[in-house]
Amino acid sequence: MSVPVLQYLPSSARDAARLAARLGLAAHAIDVHCFPDGELRVTIGPAAATTIVYATLDQPNDKLLALLFAAEALRRTGASRLVLVAPYLCYMRQDTAFHAGEAISQKVVGRLIAEAFDRVITVDAHLHRTRNIKDVFPGIEAENLSAMPAIADFLMVDTIDAGTIIAGPDAESEPWARDLADSLGADFAIARKIRHGDRSVEMTFADPRIFAGRPVVLVDDIVSSGGTVLACAKALLSAGAKSVDAIVTHALFPPEMIALFKAAGLRSVRSTHCVPHPTNAIELDALLADALRREFTESGKQGPAS
Repeated sequence: MSVPVLQYLPSSARDAARLAARLGLAAHAIDVHCFPDGELRVTIGPAAATTIVYATLDQPNDKLLALLFAAEALRRTGASRLVLVAPYLCYMRQDTAFHAGEAISQKVVGRLIAEAFDRVITVDAHLHRTRNIKDVFPGIEAENLSAMPAIADFLMVDTIDAGTIIAGPDAESEPWARDLADSLGADFAIARKIRHGDRSVEMTFADPRIFAGRPVVLVDDIVSSGGTVLACAKALLSAGAKSVDAIVTHALFPPEMIALFKAAGLRSVRSTHCVPHPTNAIELDALLADALRREFTESGKQGPAS
């Protein structure tokens, strides 16, 4: 069987090229041209029987169309197996209709991707009531990797301060906060979040006294408007935290918000490379390479370098 190749959307060029180099694969950019009327022309590189497509799906609408167009061209030119590596998956939060007439975008996007690809690999998908990522993509393979081991490794190298508490901003963050705290041998605490709107939230902790004089690492899977991080930092600093650093898997907030975070008292905000962003500090290449190892063994080649 042929050796896989990796192709990527232009916005993911830096991270895709680094992953391809780690795997020892040829990497080809997928050219996306936008006509004056907004339509797209998509041109792929040379296909292989197994082709890995790398595309992180922030700002997703044009990217989704480009992915579907690329998949059509890849199938037609010889790809029998298409693997989508999408470190950030869009439209995962809307898994039910909260109000009459709302579309359930997770189902629509899941079906579209499942019809085009044979396997999907993502990281810390922003799921709510959906318990298993495989339920999003009917009939194909799907894995939802955790970024917490890579974040724990990063923090250990970065030498976190003695007595650090890992804090999560809401109940949904508890599994990540607990896993990270266990890996680091640290305490953890989870906030109760009261959301008053897209950009207005209030945070409370069951026992805020535990933060007095201690450094805190605030961990969350996704930051978009930044309201949750700002409210959590305010609550932690008001409780007497010595310092507050934020770690996020998916940094979707505008770069200009970094200054607002610092003005609010955050010592640092760092993110994984799931979404290209100025705060990127934590590479996930080893995590993704391990997940892709099976594609190599099934292609008759030894596994990729670690």
